[in-house]
Amino acid sequence: MSIEKAVIPVAGAGTRLLPATKSQPKEMLPVGRKPVVQYVVEELVAQGLRKILFVTGRKKRSIEDHFDKDPDLVRMLTESGNTGLLEQLEYEKAEVSFFYVRQGLPLGLGHAIGCAQDFVGDESFVVALGDTIMQPTESPTLIHRLIQSHLSHRSDCTLAVCEVFEDEVSRYGIVRPKAEEADEFEAEALVEKPAKGEVPSRYAIAARYVFNPNIFEAIRRTPPGMGGEVQITDAIGVLLRMGGKVRCLKLGPGERRYDIGNHQSYFRAFIDFALMDEEYGYTVRQYLQRKLRGLG
Repeated sequence: MSIEKAVIPVAGAGTRLLPATKSQPKEMLPVGRKPVVQYVVEELVAQGLRKILFVTGRKKRSIEDHFDKDPDLVRMLTESGNTGLLEQLEYEKAEVSFFYVRQGLPLGLGHAIGCAQDFVGDESFVVALGDTIMQPTESPTLIHRLIQSHLSHRSDCTLAVCEVFEDEVSRYGIVRPKAEEADEFEAEALVEKPAKGEVPSRYAIAARYVFNPNIFEAIRRTPPGMGGEVQITDAIGVLLRMGGKVRCLKLGPGERRYDIGNHQSYFRAFIDFALMDEEYGYTVRQYLQRKLRGLG
């Protein structure tokens, strides 16, 4: 058994990044040389996922345009010998099929994932949030480990987690471990953005999931929360109460989550990826060092 389908929710409005996101999806903001969502697609394609569904919303058409095949552009770059730019468009040559479904109203991440049911059918599938980049690492990658754990443990849900500082816990969905293990553990409960004094752990859900189709029934049973939205954290909690098995994998050494959800995290991501650039990273580093010396 293998998993070949992935879902990328990209329907969020991106209000915390206004005015940059007034007419441009936050998922299309550049980080280094590429838009955010291209890193997400490349992460999935590298693991053999060849059917990718975007759950879109208003003002997201540019995402569809970006992933449309453009043979004229590929031919022009090939004929001009511009192999460097061709490598940045590697997904153009991959045998990947992109699909799109619209979330008509902003009813939360859980509802957005529920919109993928017809696409998924009775198969297990990966969910990767379209506004979050995982820093590239050596194999086995996070997605690979999530899939292998999900299949070997026959879980209903397998999700990535990372430890966050105590003062950051209220920003995330947080997992309470049943019995903590070295690199992964089974979840006992989940809490969406817990209040101080109600913190079950510092393990925050880290934007990558594998589900089997039981999640759709859990989403249907999940009542809307704040703002009338159905949160996926709450739906996974319902899945647990239905008797489902939920396992959590910790981010490994060197793996880092870049959540492009506000200006501060976006600036940090852009700086880090600029510093990692093979061609310009060194000169960017020199520039930053000069600037910092000048501020001192």
